[in-house]
Amino acid sequence: MDGNRRYAKRKLLEEGAGHDVGAMALLNMIIYCHELGVKYITAYAFAIDNFRRKPSEVQKIMDLLKECMTVLAKIAKHHPIKVNFAGNLELLNTELRDEARNLMGATAKYSKFVVTICVCYCCTDDIVHSVEESCREKHYYHCYIGDSHDDDKDDERPIIKLVDIEKNMYMAVIPDPDILIRTSDEHRLSNFLQWQTCHSLLASLSTDWPEIGVWHLVKVVLDFQQNYDYFVRKRSLA
Repeated sequence: MDGNRRYAKRKLLEEGAGHDVGAMALLNMIIYCHELGVKYITAYAFAIDNFRRKPSEVQKIMDLLKECMTVLAKIAKHHPIKVNFAGNLELLNTELRDEARNLMGATAKYSKFVVTICVCYCCTDDIVHSVEESCREKHYYHCYIGDSHDDDKDDERPIIKLVDIEKNMYMAVIPDPDILIRTSDEHRLSNFLQWQTCHSLLASLSTDWPEIGVWHLVKVVLDFQQNYDYFVRKRSLA
């Protein structure tokens, strides 16, 4: 969700104010998606690389994340919304991590509308995490390691398959996305869902994230619908 800082600078707002407007834009987008009948919405809220930013900005984003959790918890009391947090949650402080897990547990029974917040996430870390989990499941670390020419021993070694990798990813909680939206005229994936978006529509908007509205979303959805047969055919061939 790019453009919070650029928006604040352009509007001559104080430092951090762009993130406030960006958080409100996310909550509005969740409402728009629900009203349009979109079943899954995934937001890249905080990348692992974002920890390199100024401590004051990191804290600002974490405070906003906590506020969003509170709002989503209130929404979930009145609407069947399931909330996921995807990423290395161990990098969060204890209070935030516990609140995230409590919210996921409280909304786990819902399935009609699913909101996933990617926090402390990057795709490369997701892949490494998945491989490690797959190795543990296969007891790979306890396998015999010896002469590479010992064919009998090689045959006994567990094999990690594609299905093992994909089921252990943080993003295994939802299907691969149909559409990936980048704002603020960004055209790169920025280590977000690179594994999952090989057959997705990539939509790059010149609008900064705080200014995104329902008509931006409608246009992107219409573009996808007009090319729906093409995307279905591509996925069927994968």
